Amino acid sequence: MKIGAPGESDPNEQRVALVPETVERLVKAGHEISIGEGAGTTAGFPNSAYTGVGATMGTAGDIAGSVDIFVHVQSPTPSELSAMKKGTIVVGLLNARTDSAGVSALAAAGVTALSMELVPRIARAQRMDVLSSQASIAGYKAALLAANSLGKYLPMMMTAAGTIPPARVLVLGAGVAGLQAIATARRLGAVGAVVIAAARDDHADGVAEEIRASGGQALAVSVDVTDPKRIDDMVQLARNEFGRVDVLVNNAAIVRDHLAVRLTPADWDSVIATNLTGAFTCARAVLRQMLKQRSGRIISLGSVVGQMGNVGQANYAASKAGLVGFSKALAREVASRGITVNVVEPGL
Repeated sequence: MKIGAPGESDPNEQRVALVPETVERLVKAGHEISIGEGAGTTAGFPNSAYTGVGATMGTAGDIAGSVDIFVHVQSPTPSELSAMKKGTIVVGLLNARTDSAGVSALAAAGVTALSMELVPRIARAQRMDVLSSQASIAGYKAALLAANSLGKYLPMMMTAAGTIPPARVLVLGAGVAGLQAIATARRLGAVGAVVIAAARDDHADGVAEEIRASGGQALAVSVDVTDPKRIDDMVQLARNEFGRVDVLVNNAAIVRDHLAVRLTPADWDSVIATNLTGAFTCARAVLRQMLKQRSGRIISLGSVVGQMGNVGQANYAASKAGLVGFSKALAREVASRGITVNVVEPGL
């Protein structure tokens, strides 16, 4: 069987659909593998790493027109689709829930599309779970960014001149990214707490166990991240239970109650409110204290690429652009006061 992975057309996309280790196994299994020239360069895999394990290099058009299975991170381009044979299997993050135009183009091309973000997040399918892996990377990167630019040590330091207390990290949201952020911060020596925004007590209890297993302190509350008063109350609760906050990791989750249907305009308004208004209210609540201590780190986690679509919905794209714009503006505003602001967007 012929399998191909051309380079990604999005200049911001640094991932590659096939890595040399996987290519080697596929070649040994008797498959012919074609890789786009330079496809793995930004991911750290030069062309020689692929040719060394038996792959051949080619252009995107040649690969699309000759393979039986077309593997991509993002959706294929119109030119790649037009070059494909009918019956080609396309595998990637295809934004199938939200990009109706893209899904129609795939159907019109006569291909079989496997949208990886729709793989059930169950134990049997863990090796194919593209969402959890990227969310985990985002949480990990958030902790590293905090350690790199906080302006103080994360762990407690005992020196001849005295003892420096550990940094305190507050994470809003106990999803995959939030748990990884607190676990990584703890491994780096910080003290951490996670706020659980849960509607049901039984669910909150289960998540609290996961947080404690990750080394964090759990604060179970029901909080609307778009309500400034509730956010202020939540941050005050965290301070009362936890002390000062040196790092805030915004991990406000998008509601996923509409997995089987397209989201309505009202649902997308909620997405904007969560991603943008929530990030703003959370940042504002901790900023007062950070300004007083002239140090701090605010990191907003963007949603996993492919999880809810990033090209087919103008509202969603606007919320992401707004989050990035807000973070850049806030970064400029507080840079001279010793506070750093970032956005972590998995995959980009």
